Parts: sequence; structure tokens; C-alpha cells
Amino acid sequence: MSTENDARFWDRASRKYALAAVADRAGYERTLERTGAMLRPGDRVLELGCGTGTTALRLARDVRCYLATDISAEMIAIAEQKLSAGRIPSLVFRTATAEALASREGRFDAVLGFNYLHLVRDLPHTLRDIHALLAAGGLFVSKTPCVGEMNPLIRLALPAMRALGQAPYAGVFRTEELSQHICTAGFDVLTTENHATRGNDHRPYIVARKR
Repeated sequence: MSTENDARFWDRASRKYALAAVADRAGYERTLERTGAMLRPGDRVLELGCGTGTTALRLARDVRCYLATDISAEMIAIAEQKLSAGRIPSLVFRTATAEALASREGRFDAVLGFNYLHLVRDLPHTLRDIHALLAAGGLFVSKTPCVGEMNPLIRLALPAMRALGQAPYAGVFRTEELSQHICTAGFDVLTTENHATRGNDHRPYIVARKR
């Protein structure tokens, strides 16, 4: 399945995704609170894999400018519908990827990627692009499923589901491997936290600073 097919998958899933409830609301709120506390009023923020814009709509009011992007045009269309209901001058939605934005070198003070890194096809390349997009000392904040720590049956089922068009690409790595990739791309990992409040949630919340 190509990147284009991934985009089509998320286009098809967008309406159902928009209606789905957050599985761990308390954990999500903790992530928002933690992230919002690190952002400053003058910051320029980029969110990758913003989906239908729920997080962007919560965080964008408190920063100078906030560019929220996703590979799926249908996800972005839904996000823009939400934005039209209550204008936030600092917030812009756009269909894009880190690779497509790579020419905007040093333009952002913070890059956010929630439920994103496991979906990219070339993790080291994407992390290098994120590093380039950040200003000196900028923050990269992520919270991503580490499929390598999940039930082995999930890992076995993923290829068949992708072949049937029932799942997008998903990379398989563990928390330690993800942290190493982030460090290799030129970051210092500042903290790794678990924000889950119920069940087994293998999605580490990682804050890293550009070296």
C-alpha cells in the first residue's frame, strides 16, 4: 500500500473517525494539559497528523500561529467545518505531510505529532524533516502507539488487513527504539511519560528538544 493509498484509507475513514469517542478521555486531557503548559503565546506551532482537528482547536488559541496538517483531505475538510463554527485567527488547516513542508526550515517553535509516527513509512526520514522544520532549541512532542509492545496477534494481523484495504501502513517498534530514532535525528529526549488512565496503552508521550 502506497502513501496515496494511505491517504485514501483515511479519506474513507474520516466520517467514522470524526464520530468516534476518545477511548481514554482522562488520558487525552492529561496530554492536552501537559502540552499546552509547554507552549508559549509567541510560539509558531505545527501539528502533523491532526485528523479532524480536535486537538488543534483546543491548543491553537494560546499561541501566535498554529498550522495543523494531515495526509487526508477529507479529514482536513471536517476540521475546517469545525473551525468555521468558531473562528480562531491563529489556526490554519492544510493537507500536507512533514516531507511536503520540509522547505519551511526553522519555521516552528514546536512540532506536535499525536498518533502519527507509527503511520509514517520512513520514520528516520520523517524525524529528520521534523528536526529541520524546528527553530534552534524547538520542541518535538509526540504520543504514538508502539506496535512492537502490543499483542503479537495485532502485528500478525496487520499485513493481511493492509492487503484487504482495512488498515493503513503501521510501523512496528518499541519505546526504546522510537527514542533512539528521535535521538539519532538530532534531538535530546527530555521526558517519556505514560498518560494512560485505563488498560494497557503502549503510547509513550515523548518530549524532545532540537540540538
